[in-house]
Amino acid sequence: MTLLLMAAGSGSRYGKLKQFDGLGPNEEFLMEFSIFDALENDFDHVVAITKKDNVTFLRDHLSARLPKKIKLDVIAQELMDIPEGCSYTGERQKPWGTAHAVWTARNLINNPFVVINADDYYGKGAFKNAANFIKDKKYKDAYGLVGYTLKDTLSEHGSVSRGVCEANDKNTLISVVERTKLIQKGNVVVDQDSGVEFTGDELVSMNYWICRPTIFKAIEKDLRSFLQKGENLEKGEIYIPFVIQEMVQRNEVMVKVVPSGGKWFGVTYASDREMAVSQLQETTDKGGYPSPLWK
Repeated sequence: MTLLLMAAGSGSRYGKLKQFDGLGPNEEFLMEFSIFDALENDFDHVVAITKKDNVTFLRDHLSARLPKKIKLDVIAQELMDIPEGCSYTGERQKPWGTAHAVWTARNLINNPFVVINADDYYGKGAFKNAANFIKDKKYKDAYGLVGYTLKDTLSEHGSVSRGVCEANDKNTLISVVERTKLIQKGNVVVDQDSGVEFTGDELVSMNYWICRPTIFKAIEKDLRSFLQKGENLEKGEIYIPFVIQEMVQRNEVMVKVVPSGGKWFGVTYASDREMAVSQLQETTDKGGYPSPLWK
């Protein structure tokens, strides 16, 4: 099983590259705790997608820490890594979004894998439940979404982007709608873009997806379509939930909602840093992690 880390963000709201901020008790990156949790649950391959300028740094950092038996790949997400036959000649600076980040690993992964953000903490239960899902033969072709509750994923310091999900009574995902400006207002959560209100009890995606290699062809199809249409090419992005939603609508996959089994936290804003440091210290003090993390 492979863990795919998306670590190519710019940290514009955080003020620096948050995926490389030493938040752990011994200056560990947040992604290192996710890697540790994955390895405890039989994952044996780590793929990190980052910016070209950071590849050598991140490869050296992780290879010095991870057990030698773990396969490690660190690769760049690059703007001009696009499907054969497509072209782009505009002035866009950054790559094509989270789905494109996943597609970057298409030649490295040929087994079930999970996708997570490098700057989020998902909890030990998320990796245990994801591993059990992958190993369950009755779900051998299914995808999974490790789901969280909206009210538990907000920031006190500003709006956040979340994929608000709908599932049926059999825990099968029906839809994911990306809401990019969610904020708590009184007893409700409001999407500032649309004015839609939520109770806070809704299921949301925190970009923890359990995928099969079939997703690479689906992403390539959407990338090709996006580039050929030529609309909003300077700023538009393709998100993982968008691709999986289309696969569901075409009856190409079944996506089961997998319980997270724990608490999520992330660092969207610089003001979130103190909370993250405190949470990691507390979990370590209670014996959740060794200190230092890597012996």
